[in-house]
Amino acid sequence: MIRVAIADDQPLVRTGFATMVSYAEDLEVVGEAANGAEAVDLALRALPDVLLMDVRMPVVDGIEATSRIAADPATSGVKVVMLTTFDVDDHVYAALRAGASGFLLKDVAPEELFNAIRVVAAGDALLAPAVTRRLIDEFAARPASRMPADTLAPLTDREREVLALVGRGLTNDEIGRELYMSPATAKTHVGRAMTKLGARDRVQLVVLAYETGLLTPGA
Repeated sequence: MIRVAIADDQPLVRTGFATMVSYAEDLEVVGEAANGAEAVDLALRALPDVLLMDVRMPVVDGIEATSRIAADPATSGVKVVMLTTFDVDDHVYAALRAGASGFLLKDVAPEELFNAIRVVAAGDALLAPAVTRRLIDEFAARPASRMPADTLAPLTDREREVLALVGRGLTNDEIGRELYMSPATAKTHVGRAMTKLGARDRVQLVVLAYETGLLTPGA
């Protein structure tokens, strides 16, 4: 079972997502929170596999809550998925940089929600790649978001190639076909890049690929 927690300041939204999650046989709701501070406590107490987090909440907002969860070794394994009503939003991009594993629109269909939770729990691929790409194209080119190119200095040439393909949204299977290697080898390179760059997951690698200039938005 994949353990799911929900943080949103609107009771009806929390109930709606909890009800949807309960429809899937491999998912279970392990807790709910009404603000960011409660979400941090819930993450520490319940250690869900995936935490659905609203961006805008009282007391502590979703971005700060995500940052706290990502920074705490006790909850570093909790994957945070941001919930938003906008498909391109400054707050969502900030959340990705803070450690979120992706984001979903609040009007997401049940099957898309289930698949997104499974994908994020597995750490296998980008969440909502089309929307994520539009968001990165919009914000990664901003001067304030740029990082030094030497951030990628720890990577080998092959790992840079793999990072570029991750940034384009390719899966391990697709990377393997592109670079003539097995999916397992591609996964190994992705894992090494994540370790060397201190990235939590593939979404963080995508952000780094754009912020360091390895990829150019829109190219």
